[in-house]
Amino acid sequence: MKYYLVAVFDKESYSKMEVLQKRLCNKYKIYKNIPTMHITLEVIEDPDLEKLQRIVGDILRPYKKFKVETSGVICFDPPYKSVNLKVENKGYIIRFARIFNETLKLHGFNVRQNIDNWDLHIALANTNYAIREWSSSEYVAACNAAKKEGFNNMALVDRIEIWKPINNKKEMLVKSYNLRDY
Repeated sequence: MKYYLVAVFDKESYSKMEVLQKRLCNKYKIYKNIPTMHITLEVIEDPDLEKLQRIVGDILRPYKKFKVETSGVICFDPPYKSVNLKVENKGYIIRFARIFNETLKLHGFNVRQNIDNWDLHIALANTNYAIREWSSSEYVAACNAAKKEGFNNMALVDRIEIWKPINNKKEMLVKSYNLRDY
């Protein structure tokens, strides 16, 4: 089973992004339960969960909460049909992605081979966990509307979590690591 290492936002940052996500998802009625917004830092195949939790905890021990910059909307064409906020690949967020990828590889975990072609993003709406597939015209319209509305902002990441790939907020969380205050 795949597990995801994700960056999660504080309530204030989340609520700002949620306005755009809800508007988009409600208009196209593609979800029963809207997925939690996050930034995927790493995807791990069939990990030893105890070892993974220990290593992630060791990596995160010295780190504080940090901000990421969102710079508009990025869309991933079919088969993904995904509308996302683009995250700037700079600062702590890209450092975390690199550190997790390299450290987990060194410890024998099955992770992505190359993270250089990975666009950091925050999914607003896509085909994952959707109750219906949105049509190509709906996807294009949603992408264009989101791009027109835009979203340039700073968001505070206050924790890193390990998730199972399910859209049930109570069952998907494996472990949460709160980052230190400034």
